[in-house]
Amino acid sequence: MKIIGIGNALVDLLTKIENDQILNDLNLPKGSMQLVDGGRMNELLEATKHLKRTLASGGSAANTIHGLSRLGIETGFIGKIGPDELGKAFSADMIDAGIKPILYSSQNATGTALALISKDSERTFAVHLGAAIELGANDISLGTYNGFQMLHIEGYLVQNHSLIETAVKLAKEAGLTISLDLASYNVVESNREFLKRIISHYVDIVFANEEEAKAFTGKSPEESLSILASITKIAVVKIGSKGSLIQSGKDVYKVGIIKSKPIDTTGAGDLYASGFLYGLSNKLPLNVCGEIGALLAGRVIEVMGPKLNESAWKDIKAIIDNALKNKTPITNSIC
Repeated sequence: MKIIGIGNALVDLLTKIENDQILNDLNLPKGSMQLVDGGRMNELLEATKHLKRTLASGGSAANTIHGLSRLGIETGFIGKIGPDELGKAFSADMIDAGIKPILYSSQNATGTALALISKDSERTFAVHLGAAIELGANDISLGTYNGFQMLHIEGYLVQNHSLIETAVKLAKEAGLTISLDLASYNVVESNREFLKRIISHYVDIVFANEEEAKAFTGKSPEESLSILASITKIAVVKIGSKGSLIQSGKDVYKVGIIKSKPIDTTGAGDLYASGFLYGLSNKLPLNVCGEIGALLAGRVIEVMGPKLNESAWKDIKAIIDNALKNKTPITNSIC
């Protein structure tokens, strides 16, 4: 199965902070994701320039597609970048990972996400979407999906109703399975009715964390899972250190986590989706799909940023192959 993603093409600027006072000083609520304009982003970059910073291509769907490519799935990514060094870096990183980039060009700067990472691994984001926000319905055509069998959408795009509606309608016309990661509870709250319609009419697989699920349904994770599963084929609700819940029809699975030493939770949900969709593309049982997702999520929180090195991917593939060969669980799964 070949999988294409669509999302905000962002370059992550990962910055460790010594204490949370700087968040108060910059008026950034801990754990939040705030959209900022270019001027505000420049202020934040200036205020944090004394801190060590690393750069990586990012954006929720891009992270998921990157993980899928590293697992050996043929992938593509649709996004929009600017005519600058960050745009070149984003494109080069896609190609280096074996991803087919479908990147449209804008005159605006490439989008950036400043991630301030607290000592307890909590992330606080300030995001300047820049060129990324200009991706529109006119950039998508039936031919965009040629050769692909699945479309993965990041929830941050849901605020652009015409883009999402066009993307899912054309994907269904092309015969693709559609996966949606809700991505942000505040985006869910602002677009609840639109999401309900899109999910019930077009989406086959929905990923949500506990907060996003509650924003969508107002219910507990278990109740939210049931509600989501009633309007889509496969529903996944991630519940942090308690693992994840998966439901398809009346079949419900609870999947655990792997032991890890977290230093940065950036990309955990995105890489969970990579593992889950990898399992699904290989026609593995849903609990095994969840276990592979948990493995990737557990590994990525042990490093700075949403990317794992070649050695880590080699180790992950060996664990998956061994578990499948010996029919042993990667985590504790309860049907």
